[in-house]
Amino acid sequence: MNIVSFFKSKKWVLTVLLVLIIVIRLWAGNHYSVEIFYTKDFYYFFAIMLRILFGWIPFSFGDILYLAAGCWLFWKVIKSFGSLVKKKFTWEIFFRKLYKLIILVAIIYIVFNIFWGLNYTRKGIAWQLHLTGVVYNKANLITMQELLLQKANETKKILVTQKALYPDKNNLFKRAKKCYDVAEKEYPFIKYKTTSVKSSFYGWLGNYLGFTGYYNPLTGEAQVNTTVPKFLLPYITLHEIGHQLGYAKEDEANFSAYLAAANSGDTLFQYSAYLDLFVYANREVFYLDSTASKNAVMRLTPAVKADLLEWKRFNERYNNLVEPAISWMYGKYLQINQQPKGLRSYNEVIAMLMAYYEKYGKI
Repeated sequence: MNIVSFFKSKKWVLTVLLVLIIVIRLWAGNHYSVEIFYTKDFYYFFAIMLRILFGWIPFSFGDILYLAAGCWLFWKVIKSFGSLVKKKFTWEIFFRKLYKLIILVAIIYIVFNIFWGLNYTRKGIAWQLHLTGVVYNKANLITMQELLLQKANETKKILVTQKALYPDKNNLFKRAKKCYDVAEKEYPFIKYKTTSVKSSFYGWLGNYLGFTGYYNPLTGEAQVNTTVPKFLLPYITLHEIGHQLGYAKEDEANFSAYLAAANSGDTLFQYSAYLDLFVYANREVFYLDSTASKNAVMRLTPAVKADLLEWKRFNERYNNLVEPAISWMYGKYLQINQQPKGLRSYNEVIAMLMAYYEKYGKI
C-alpha cells in the first residue's frame, strides 16, 4: 500500500477526530454554556465517578499510568532511532508514524477536554461569587499585603501557643476534606464529595522540577508532593482539591483553597493559606515598590520568618539548570489554556481576594 492510498483508507478517522475538535473549540467559546452544562452537570458527576473508581486505591493509580506512558514513549523513540541506524527508515514509514502521531495528539486533546480541560473556559469562581473587578494598583496591593501579614502572624501565634503538630498525610487529607465540608455551608458551589487525594510517587522529582502537586484528569486523583516543607502542605492539598472541583485555572484553584481554609476554623490550614497568599501579595508589591515589600517581610513574627527561611533553603537545595526550562514550558501551557500571564497566573488570586474583600469586608 502506497502513502496516498494509506491516507485515503484512514481518512474517516481523521475526519471524525477533526469534527470532534471543532465541536469542542466552538463549545469552549461559550463560557456560560460550559459553566452550566459541562462543569455543573456533566463534569461534576463524571469527576465523582472517577474518584469512586480510583479513590479507594491506596496509591496513585494515575502516577502508574504516567510511568507506563513514559516507558512506552521512551521505547518508541529508541525503536525509531534503531530503525534510522539500521537504515530501515523509509518515507512511507515516516508518514505512517506521522499519521499515528497526529491521531494520538488529537485523541489526547479530545480526551483531555472531555475529562477536564473544558473547565479552563468556564465562567468561574468570581462569577459564582458575583465579584466585580477592582483597581489593581500599588495602594490596594499594599493594603492586601498588610491584611495577609496580620493574618499570617495571628494564626502562626495560635499554632505556636497550642504547640500544634502537623498530621501525617492521611489525616492531613481528611482534614482538607473537612475544610471543604465546612465551607460548603456558605459556598455550596465548592461541595466536595468522595475524596481522592494521594501522595505523589514523584515528589523527589517535583522538588527538582518545581511542582508541589497536580491533578490527573484521567483518574480524577489529586496528587500532593508531600516532601515539601510541612507548613505548605495544607494549602497545596486544598488547591489540588480545587482542581478536582473543576477550577482549572490556577488563580481559581488558589481561591477555592482560600475559601475552604479561611472558613474552616482549622488554624493549621488557615496559616498555610494566609502565608502562601502573603507571599503572592508580597511578590506583586515587590514589582511596584521593593522597599514596601521588604518592610512587610521584616514585620513578620520570628516564627513566620523561620518558616520562610526553611522554604527558601528548601528551594535552594533543589536549585538546578532544568527547573527554569520546565517552568517556562509550564508557563506556556498556562498561556495556551486561558491564562495569559503564565506562571504569574497563580498571583492573580490576589486580585480576586481584593474584590472579595471589597464586597464582603473580610479575608
